[in-house]
Amino acid sequence: MTNSTRESAEGDFSPVIFCDFDGTITQLDVTDQILTQLAHPSWREIEQEWMMGLIGSRECLERQIALVDAPVEELHAVVDEVPIDPDFKAFCQYSRKNRLPLYILSDGFDYVIRRVLKRAGVDRQFRSSLFASGLRLEGRRLFPSFPHSPEPCSHGCATCKEGLIRRLRDGRQPVIFVGDGMSDRFAVEVADLVFAKRHLLAHCRENGIACHAFETFKDLQVTLEKLRAPAPAGRFGQAMMAVS
Repeated sequence: MTNSTRESAEGDFSPVIFCDFDGTITQLDVTDQILTQLAHPSWREIEQEWMMGLIGSRECLERQIALVDAPVEELHAVVDEVPIDPDFKAFCQYSRKNRLPLYILSDGFDYVIRRVLKRAGVDRQFRSSLFASGLRLEGRRLFPSFPHSPEPCSHGCATCKEGLIRRLRDGRQPVIFVGDGMSDRFAVEVADLVFAKRHLLAHCRENGIACHAFETFKDLQVTLEKLRAPAPAGRFGQAMMAVS
């Protein structure tokens, strides 16, 4: 537990939740599915450059998405087959009911994300709380843009999650981050409470970053309910210790 989380445990519990999209809200990485099915196989070589830290995710996506050559109908077919976390819709309802700010921060593409959110029936909740890369479709080609990758970004991210968290947290605490991949590794450095799985979970454990392993958004909801419950040792003290 970080200092700010510890302070929050003893005072008002006013969290703000930032969530990755690919592999977190969805059960598969949508961008990887698009590339696997619709792009030239050389996209994997570019992926390896990113995994090795030779390039940032912005350059990685720019070069990879240029390899996609498919009609929009095929793009939609791939996107529409990607399964969504079965508990995400219920978690959105929970966050609205309890007035917990919920943001999506993603290196992925807004066009794709909004299509998935609409299928899940939660697109209206994220009209102004989705921050992702842009995507323009022209014929069989896709053209990316990066409105949330300000200069300077020392990591070369497609979407600067760390910077967005600092700007959007609005003094609330704890800052909660939910993610699954290596594109989330800089975001966890400015979070008070981290929920992680897959590559992000391994990264946190290897680097001594406190986190909670999770499988679905039901796990998050259960933990938040414990944190929000009144506790004798400071309003939230015992609850924080119980889930830490």
